Amino acid sequence: MITFDYTIRDELGIHARPAGMLAKIAKSFDSDITITKGEKTVGAAKLMALMGLGVKCGDTITVTVNGGNEDAAAEGIKSFLENNL
Repeated sequence: MITFDYTIRDELGIHARPAGMLAKIAKSFDSDITITKGEKTVGAAKLMALMGLGVKCGDTITVTVNGGNEDAAAEGIKSFLENNL
C-alpha cells in the first residue's frame, strides 16, 4: 500500500473537469485508489463521489493506492495532481 498527501493548488479545487480526468486515470490502473479529505474517503474512479468531497484550493487530500500495479498507479495519480490540481 502506498499513501501520500497532496495540497490542492487549483483555485477552483476538484471541480467537474479535473474530477472526470482523475476518475478516468484511476480506472486505467489495476489498483484500488482512494482519496480522503477529513473524515470522508471515496474511490478515485467515482466522479460524483470525488466532486462530493468538496475539495477546495489549499485543502490537503490523502491518496491511498493498493493493488497489483500500485507503484505505477501512485506515480500516475501524483503526476496528474501536480500537473492539473
